[in-house]
Amino acid sequence: MGYFTPELFAFLKQLKRNNNRDWFNKNKERYIEEVQQPALEFVSAVGPGLRKISQNFLADPRPVGGSLFRIYRDTRFSKDKTPYKTHVGINFHHRAAKDVHSPGFYLHLEPGEVFVGAGIWHPDTKAATTIREAIVERPAVWRKAVHAAPFSKSYRLSTESLVRAPRGFDPEHPLVDDLRLKDFIGIRDFGEKTATSERFLATFLDACKEAAGLVRFLCEALGVQY
Repeated sequence: MGYFTPELFAFLKQLKRNNNRDWFNKNKERYIEEVQQPALEFVSAVGPGLRKISQNFLADPRPVGGSLFRIYRDTRFSKDKTPYKTHVGINFHHRAAKDVHSPGFYLHLEPGEVFVGAGIWHPDTKAATTIREAIVERPAVWRKAVHAAPFSKSYRLSTESLVRAPRGFDPEHPLVDDLRLKDFIGIRDFGEKTATSERFLATFLDACKEAAGLVRFLCEALGVQY
């Protein structure tokens, strides 16, 4: 059997319809059994395979402070005050990272939306500028990482972009569309059927391998060991 089951997605669907503390507290044992524990077991299983891709990304199966994101939403600065996330997020971040805004691999499980992400999400201004400078300085390496197989056959780049070329960069540069990216992330979509299959661990690790060129480029650009 695989690590994730249809019950995980059924729980998340029900949570979306009943996103309140009373319902969650009544169903917390289900959350632990059907969502949290399988996710932590998956993280543990990913570890050995991930270390073969790179020794510098962590598969941390701790229930708090590890690779699995908390189910509880931070509502302090949000108009949406629903207390729980209705997806599972698992982040395999670089050992040098202090937060999620660093190169890494990510798994997202949500009813109707399953994907593997690889790269860096919401880099700060300094990091984003450094990455863009690396693209300009090493265009052939960047093209090979994201515009050639195997990455280009399986992944799509995140499309959230600046309206125009970032300050200090040539608006006529042949890679200007890439320079305008806000997130340097590749996304590979899967379905719930794939996520619940017995081969999903191997599928996930294969997806990480296919994105290794992008992650390596970002690490080298930011001066951390791949």
